[in-house]
Amino acid sequence: METLIDRFGELALMCAVGVLVGLLFGGAALQSRFCLRAATVELAEGRPGPRIAVWLVAFCAALLAVQGAGLLGVLDTSGARQLAATGSLSGAIIGGMMFGVGMILARGCVSRLLVLSATGNLRAIITGLVVTIVAQASLSGALAPAREALALLWTVPGGDGRSLLAVLNIRASLVAGTAAVVLLGALAFGIKQRVPVADLVAAALVGLAVFAGWYGTFAVAQASFEVVPVQSVTFTGPSTDTLMALVSAPNLVAGFGLGLVAGVFCGALAGAVIRREARVQRFDADTPMERYLVGGVLMGFGSMLAGGCAVGAGMAGGSIMALTAWLAVFCMWIGAMVTHRLMSGAGAVGLA
Repeated sequence: METLIDRFGELALMCAVGVLVGLLFGGAALQSRFCLRAATVELAEGRPGPRIAVWLVAFCAALLAVQGAGLLGVLDTSGARQLAATGSLSGAIIGGMMFGVGMILARGCVSRLLVLSATGNLRAIITGLVVTIVAQASLSGALAPAREALALLWTVPGGDGRSLLAVLNIRASLVAGTAAVVLLGALAFGIKQRVPVADLVAAALVGLAVFAGWYGTFAVAQASFEVVPVQSVTFTGPSTDTLMALVSAPNLVAGFGLGLVAGVFCGALAGAVIRREARVQRFDADTPMERYLVGGVLMGFGSMLAGGCAVGAGMAGGSIMALTAWLAVFCMWIGAMVTHRLMSGAGAVGLA
């Protein structure tokens, strides 16, 4: 690793890690149809099925791999932003709820929109652009004061205060063991629901992509003399950084986020071409643009307030047992389920 850093530099190496992780995530997410929104719809309708099985397999695979690697002493995520920095419980609750509502309106979370964009889905492309613009405004633009005010309502210090392991006084071995049992149960449930084995394997690879992000960036950080952030798969921030760099920077600055977004898009595109699923999809009477735009606004603001999207908080943050991440994804489930139930009476659409 030291040789690679000396030859290419930390940023280029982090970008390469991002590309590889993104390729794995993009291809696996397309194959498995990994989507938190679809899972929440199944639960809201009282009919747990294939999409819940896929989400549970992905989540438990990430949780088991990350916690297992920590037990083996080959991974340390204590310095990650989701654990080390001051967190916001109010942001996790409010932002998570907003994100959940938004992904129902937009028929997909940020990761799903990026994957669908690669297949030619114009609805996903436009909604994704709205998400990134609103996220940037929430980070450092006109919406930043509102985000900061909501985030400061209820904060929690970094360190043990943000670690569920410390807060609940439980061991990583118990978490890993529980994740293994639930993973096996989710696989069995998926088979019972006639989910193709290839899709279940792909779902597990989605989770392993999250682990690969943590492990790859940790390996670079350990070998570098520079401060390198340990991070994993998340989409709102990297997508926003990529868009802003494309429209305002003469030279793109390499990094994990830039490589991740490009890798996911290319991985999903390759999968769509191989599976012959690439086709242009537009807005129509059954998919009104205004609903997608409102959903994009809610997800853009909500994800920046919550500290991550459905994958950044729910999968990456959840896998390292970050308190705010678990709270945020729980609120995403609640917001999405309530919204779907309310829309069902008005003729809401089904699964993506």
